[in-house]
Amino acid sequence: MTLLDRFANNRPPVPEPGPELTPEPTAPAAPIGVIGGGQLAWMLNPAAQKLGLPLRVLASHAQDPAVQVVSESFIGDLSDPILIAQLAQDAQAVTFENEFVDLEQLRPLALPFYPSLDSLAPLLDKYTQRQHLQQHGLPVPRFHNLTSLDADLDKLNDLGWPLVLKARRQGYDGRGTEIVQNPEQLARVWQGWGQVPALVEQFVPFAAELAVMVSRSRSGEIAVHPVVETQQENQVCHRVIAPARVPAEIQQAVETIARDFVLSIDGVGIFGIELFWVPTWNAVLVNEVAPRPHNSGHFSIEACVTSQFEQHLRAVAGLPLGDPALQVPVAVMVNLLGYESAQHDYVTERQQLSQLPGAHVHWYGKSEARPGRKLGHVTLLGDDLDQVLALADRADLIWRRQA
Repeated sequence: MTLLDRFANNRPPVPEPGPELTPEPTAPAAPIGVIGGGQLAWMLNPAAQKLGLPLRVLASHAQDPAVQVVSESFIGDLSDPILIAQLAQDAQAVTFENEFVDLEQLRPLALPFYPSLDSLAPLLDKYTQRQHLQQHGLPVPRFHNLTSLDADLDKLNDLGWPLVLKARRQGYDGRGTEIVQNPEQLARVWQGWGQVPALVEQFVPFAAELAVMVSRSRSGEIAVHPVVETQQENQVCHRVIAPARVPAEIQQAVETIARDFVLSIDGVGIFGIELFWVPTWNAVLVNEVAPRPHNSGHFSIEACVTSQFEQHLRAVAGLPLGDPALQVPVAVMVNLLGYESAQHDYVTERQQLSQLPGAHVHWYGKSEARPGRKLGHVTLLGDDLDQVLALADRADLIWRRQA
């Protein structure tokens, strides 16, 4: 006898249906403003529609991906305070598609920015980001602020060669990052950059690059998406494997780092954290942090109960966070990176990719391809990692017209 059978005769009678009531009309939700109109804002839109949140964007160009899908957009300089004020009119929150913002221009506006400008402040410069992480006990590679080759040579030698040279501002997708073997090469590269402020850090002999998305709501609720493994191609993310192929204690260490980090900046929204796993040092080190949805979290659109985009909107809108757990055993996301300079929409390749088992193709609507440019991605879902990785190999061949 089941539990339901035991109580079958003790259930209360079903009441007769009453008269139908007309539901009270509800006021439409206030919009969310997004500074930036690229593919990240574009991928926010389906999640916004699901949650009933109007989305409006401030984009640099009328051809930007998000402009084509949102109901309201503004076109112009992303740092224009007049346009930002228009974007924020009657909005419940204003968020950011990227971290290339001018905090000093934004502060006088006193708008509901999420993440807050104070949360963003230590993250926008790679050197101050490193300092913040270190000051809060989060593990990072050894680093130094490069100001003068002659004056800093002893400190650079102490870090050991080779070294990694990074521009402190405006670097992404491998831009503004160089591995240098000796002082002479460092001097050539840095001078070629115009001797802009730079960060130098020790070279890390990692076994795997990892990433994790962590969210924190306006009420302080925290949720962590599954830890993933990332693979790079010319310093641009090529693949993301979920879950990461690392021991459970490493996953737990990454999750702890993620929670500690988001608390350290009193962050609201979603944050992408890239890390190095270094078994020979018995260490996990933070590489970089992005205060926004991140390429390493795209797999979550199909693979997780709540995508990174929905989670970000929930966090900044003051809604309860969703379940970040995987709802499939394995997911592999493959970036569709430009490998030629051409005006091309790759329709044939996209159709072939969509026919792969468990494939979900996302195309960002960009008409111009160039090497390394992110044009779209395909997420492959399955039960067996080896089989899904084989499908990812097949996707690479299709994309590069080698199939």
